[in-house]
Formats: sequence, C-alpha cells, structure tokens
Amino acid sequence: MEVSSQMKIQRAGASPSAKGPADWFTGSVRIDPLFQAAEPARAAGVSVTFEPGARTAWHTHPLGQTLIVTAGVGWCQRAGGPVEEIRPGDVVTFAPDEKHWHGAAATTGMTHIAIHEYLNGNVVEWFEHVSDAEYKKS
Repeated sequence: MEVSSQMKIQRAGASPSAKGPADWFTGSVRIDPLFQAAEPARAAGVSVTFEPGARTAWHTHPLGQTLIVTAGVGWCQRAGGPVEEIRPGDVVTFAPDEKHWHGAAATTGMTHIAIHEYLNGNVVEWFEHVSDAEYKKS
C-alpha cells in the first residue's frame, strides 16, 4: 500500500491573535492558533498567554487536554484537588471530562501550548468562572 503524505508548514502569524472571551476567561488573555489537524485526525493546538492573575473558567474537554508550559509561572487545579504551580517545561494532562482551570500566577504571567481533540464537533464545555477565593493559592 502506497502512503501519500503532504508536508504542511503553518507560518507564524498566519492566523491572527485573538483576545480571550470574557465568558471563558478572567483577566487579560491572548490566544494564538497553532494548528488544526485535517480529518480524520482531530487534534488542535493553541498558544495561550495569561497576564498576571488571568485564568480560564472551570471547563472540561471530552477527550482530555494537554498543556505544555513555555514561559512564566502558572497555576492549575482539577475539581476537588489543590491548586498546583506550573513552570516552563512542565506538561499537564487533564483526563477526559475532568473539570479544571488553569492560568497565570497572581504576580507573574504564563504562556502554555494547549492541545485537545474534537469529539462530535465539540472540544470544550465551559462552566462558571473561578472565584477569587478559589484562585488564591494557599
């Protein structure tokens, strides 16, 4: 069987940056699209930059999510667990449908690459914002 492949280079800046919507984020967040795999693959990736104190709302992913921290210091938490510190080089994996949030530390910004997969056209389900009391790392 002959396999046909086509290399594709997605040039930096080919897709515009977007501001993180207030329905999904607290604080200043920039989203830079990285890739959207062609079917039958279903993976997608974005680079997300959080200013100090910025964070996602609580959310889940039907097939889970992987974060690769590239700069700064951040925090993340799964429902029922402690707030965890994350730093460049750390890889965080959330299980399918695991409710969680992630973002920058209170005084330091953070950037991560987020990789997730689509299931029946859905990649994320958003819930309530993370309150200031929940956000504080003890």
